[in-house]
Amino acid sequence: MNKIWWKILATVLVIYSTIAGLLLGVPRLAILNETIRNLYFHVPMWFAMIVLFGISVFYSIKNLNSQHETDDLKAVESANVGIVFGLLGLVTGAVWAKFTWGQFWSFDPKQNFAAISILLYCAYLILRNAIEEEQKRAKISAIYNIFAFPMMVVLLFVLPRLQDSLHPGNGGNPGFNSYDLDSRMRMVFYPACLGWILIGYWIYTIKFRIRKLENQTQQL
Repeated sequence: MNKIWWKILATVLVIYSTIAGLLLGVPRLAILNETIRNLYFHVPMWFAMIVLFGISVFYSIKNLNSQHETDDLKAVESANVGIVFGLLGLVTGAVWAKFTWGQFWSFDPKQNFAAISILLYCAYLILRNAIEEEQKRAKISAIYNIFAFPMMVVLLFVLPRLQDSLHPGNGGNPGFNSYDLDSRMRMVFYPACLGWILIGYWIYTIKFRIRKLENQTQQL
């Protein structure tokens, strides 16, 4: 029970936030209307991605010191799952943009920099596949990861704020505040963020165990 309590919590939070997100009341705001419910799905995808990329860079740093295969596997599998959540963030954002801005992709600075952030980590995976020698691959990809993570942070949180943007919270456009994100939404939004982060971590642990078993099988 001690090992699965957080998995139960993750499942409960995601189910709760999904049902409550679709059924509970939301502020009636111009343009957004009912699409504001996508906040419960779009933003948690990005939070989960950032946490997973953070785990990846942590194990990349650890791998440079330990040169242990396990740390390298954890780094790459957390990055793999992080990319999936990043793509889900792009898709949910594009759908939201279609109903609020009029098109799926308007080349808004936030959209562009978010896409570049995902490409940074796609390049990380391509780099790994381009190097055959295991220790060399682990070392070079770890160094790349250490630089990619802060670049991702700058792309998502710094550069968009320096330009005009349709996206809330960037370029002088105010983000969700007490007027938009009222007490009803907070009761769903925060559990949704925690739930999806835990689900992302859960998926990462499963993929790591599968990858480790595959490597052990190949060595037999």
